[in-house]
Amino acid sequence: MADTVDEDREHLHSMGYAQELHRGMSTFSNFAISFSIISILAGGMTSFWLGMVTSGPRVITLGWIIVGGFALLVGMAMGEICSAYPTAGGLYYWSAKLARKNQARWAWFTGYFNLIGQIGVIASVDYALAIFIGYFIRMFDDGFALTSWNIFFIYLAVLIVHGLLNTFSVNLVKVFGDISVWWHVVGVVIIAGFLFIAPSNKRGIGGAFDAAPPGLTGWTGGLFVTIYLFGLGLLLAQYTITGFDASAHVSEETVGARTEAPKAIVRSIYISAIAALVMNLAMIAAMPKKEDVDGYVAIAFGGGGDTFLVNAAPRLISSAVGSGAAKLLVFIAVVGQFFCGLASVTANSRMIYAFSRDGALPGSKIWHKINKKTRTPTNSVWLGVVLAALVGTLSLYQKGGFSTAFFALTGICVIGLYISYAIPIYLRLTNPDFKTGPWNLKGHHKVVGWTALAWIVFISVLFVAPVFWPFWKIWGSDNLIMNADGTFSGFYKVNNFNFTGPLILLAAAFVLGYWRFSGRKWFTGPKVQGTPEELRAIERELDAVEHGRAVD
Repeated sequence: MADTVDEDREHLHSMGYAQELHRGMSTFSNFAISFSIISILAGGMTSFWLGMVTSGPRVITLGWIIVGGFALLVGMAMGEICSAYPTAGGLYYWSAKLARKNQARWAWFTGYFNLIGQIGVIASVDYALAIFIGYFIRMFDDGFALTSWNIFFIYLAVLIVHGLLNTFSVNLVKVFGDISVWWHVVGVVIIAGFLFIAPSNKRGIGGAFDAAPPGLTGWTGGLFVTIYLFGLGLLLAQYTITGFDASAHVSEETVGARTEAPKAIVRSIYISAIAALVMNLAMIAAMPKKEDVDGYVAIAFGGGGDTFLVNAAPRLISSAVGSGAAKLLVFIAVVGQFFCGLASVTANSRMIYAFSRDGALPGSKIWHKINKKTRTPTNSVWLGVVLAALVGTLSLYQKGGFSTAFFALTGICVIGLYISYAIPIYLRLTNPDFKTGPWNLKGHHKVVGWTALAWIVFISVLFVAPVFWPFWKIWGSDNLIMNADGTFSGFYKVNNFNFTGPLILLAAAFVLGYWRFSGRKWFTGPKVQGTPEELRAIERELDAVEHGRAVD
């Protein structure tokens, strides 16, 4: 192991960086970070409503197979680049090294979209977790109100706890990450076990390819609407399978990073897709029977004191099993989502640390600082937490079920991240001088890479597409009831407008404007920290402080 660590250090030196972060993560721990961020107990549950109201069980079933396959191609294309450049900067560093000209500009846009996507991940995961916690509290206290302010306060509390845990030590985060993997695996087994043996008056596994009741989103029509809604339903799986670039961001802390980080990226994707398919099949089996349209709609849209679309999964669980069992299963999901948010803050802090190391962020000297005792980027942790808290205020300006804010957050995180994935993949495909690392695609990079890029374009369009009709109603349509023909348009006042597109355009305008009027004058891309001797001096000082020795 010592030899491997030395090799990792020397390779990091060849990229111009000192070993400032503590390199102690195993292959399993690196995998655990990405697996926890993907978190099927988070995205697989909090976005379950999207599958229910668009195309129903059939898209929930097929979505994990379709999305899992294409996401795996994206991960494989990224893994090959990660093997050559295993650094905390990840994608933006890759873009700088792969671009044949305008390296700083490519790195700038990749880094900022990656940062926007990661902040969106933290916000969407912890906001959904706050809603689930609110639902869990209501299981014990009916008087607890699921208001936007109550959810927001829970959200802030969760963010603070995640920030504190990431402040103390990377070893603490590593332990939680390792626990998270087993919590997710065992948790899925328990949840699936309970739901597969749910009462006989439920749908059963034979309903895996049923369609949703018509008109739940307000869209009606023939083949085009059917295909359109199926495409939107794929976003359930696509929102879940994202954030796997985390394995690259902790590569400077991973032993044998040139092979183990790429493996972790790929494994986290296909293992998550398989486990999520099993869990969601069990949830489909526990749905009301096909003819019970009222029961189906009540689960999807809620009512009374809970109109959060995000809570469709716990409502389904509560309808399928007894009160005690439902509390256990919802608790399992809540803890899994907590681990997901924790890992998201970890990955984001490493990206901010690396981006600041190269001077790309305002106040970079502050965000690049390392806590010399814990060898963690404490300031970067709290910058990410504060930015996520600010983004979360969007939830306070919603009416009705408040899920419009959540859908916008999911769209921001996925589009932002996948744009940052697409740029280095494209640059690798157009750079014939790229030298592969020990983990590579053995000459199949073109078919993998171009297919991955096509998929990214496709899902980006889907995430800005309107889910509800009429899609232009920003402040919500009227309360809707069952139509005369038996179809539904919804159960409550819903904000129909998809804010994802405008918010992404606003973010892109900021990144472009900041580059045009300021960044291009001073940002030069990844910087070399010093000569090999200077890098070793930095490391000796950090080692001395960490172990309480006097500096030579």
